[in-house]
Amino acid sequence: MTMRSQAERDAVTVEIGYALVTAVVLAVVAGLAVASPMWFLHLEGAAKEIVSRLSLVCAGGVLIWRLASVLIRYDSGRR
Repeated sequence: MTMRSQAERDAVTVEIGYALVTAVVLAVVAGLAVASPMWFLHLEGAAKEIVSRLSLVCAGGVLIWRLASVLIRYDSGRR
């Protein structure tokens, strides 16, 4: 185990915070974009259920993708 300086620990903390904030913002935007037909087209029943579940899956996928891409890019930049 290597000892990290306080500046390195702070940089990792800031990068994790940045990854989380941007991932949440992008996930919300993606989820709302996919769910927007539900409101604008006034979908009912099964169509509304499908679109709402699809928006949740899309938002989750974007969240994971953004977290992974930011943290992997940060790790590869440190090496």
